[in-house]
Amino acid sequence: MASGKIIALSGGVGGAKLGLGLHQICAPEELYFITNTGDDFLYLGFYIAPDVDTLVYTLAGVNNTETGWGRADETWKTHNVLGELGADNWFKLGDKDLALHLHRSKALRNGERLTSITQDIANRFHLKATVLPMSDHMIQTVVDTNKGLLSFQEYFVKQANKPKIKNISFKSKNPEPSAEVTEILMDPDLKGIVICPSNPYLSIDPILSIEKIRQSITESKHPRVAVSPIINGQSVKGPTTKIMDELGLETNVLTIAQHYKDYIDGIVIDTSDQDYVGQIESMGIQVKLSEIMMNNDDDKKRVAEDVIHFIDHIS
Repeated sequence: MASGKIIALSGGVGGAKLGLGLHQICAPEELYFITNTGDDFLYLGFYIAPDVDTLVYTLAGVNNTETGWGRADETWKTHNVLGELGADNWFKLGDKDLALHLHRSKALRNGERLTSITQDIANRFHLKATVLPMSDHMIQTVVDTNKGLLSFQEYFVKQANKPKIKNISFKSKNPEPSAEVTEILMDPDLKGIVICPSNPYLSIDPILSIEKIRQSITESKHPRVAVSPIINGQSVKGPTTKIMDELGLETNVLTIAQHYKDYIDGIVIDTSDQDYVGQIESMGIQVKLSEIMMNNDDDKKRVAEDVIHFIDHIS
């Protein structure tokens, strides 16, 4: 088992896959996730934190492995009755999942912080790894499309990624990291920082939109490694390459490396993208080739091992 404190920046499904691999090979009490909350929103009166919940469910082994999100063995009675009542139930909430949203929403109304609530939830799922929302303050991802301005969930779920994206921005009255996030980023015993293969534009950029987090990672002296979210020009999961194309970007790992160049010392890319190694290295970024498609738990563990070995090599 690898030793040393590791920070992983993560979105939902893609980040959780690598997160589970890291959880298998790292000492869990030394593993810290800074998780995207730009997807968070209020729905039917509940505070929903999709990426945080996906990560918790995955690490706890209770996630729906077919969808990548939600709970295993879920039921949909409440969702179906809401439909019968004419509610606008375009965002599917399973009965087990809904219980978590009820619990979190009540705690928030009672004045508790999102970070402390998340830590309590993680403890109740018997997790030893630390799951940290990127902020205790609402930071909303806003997508400017050919259908107008949309919140992330309106774009991603209600509109099924179909509108064409023109720009992505992040709206917040107080974009500050929590004290816990600041503390771990400044920890002198940190072994390295990992950017998981989450969507760079919708999952990682919201985290980096917080100036103190962005500055801490930019100035960090600890090894910083990203894992590419695309393989041979195609998204591993979700609309990454669709967004890249709509923003006028080339859909390849070189573009991903350029996007992260201020925040990383190295990048793990798929062996099918080995032709880009020279161009990426010319940017001052080290490259590790790996088979990064994670179809099962063995794949997740293997990619995580490659990431940790890469961090050891860089350091």
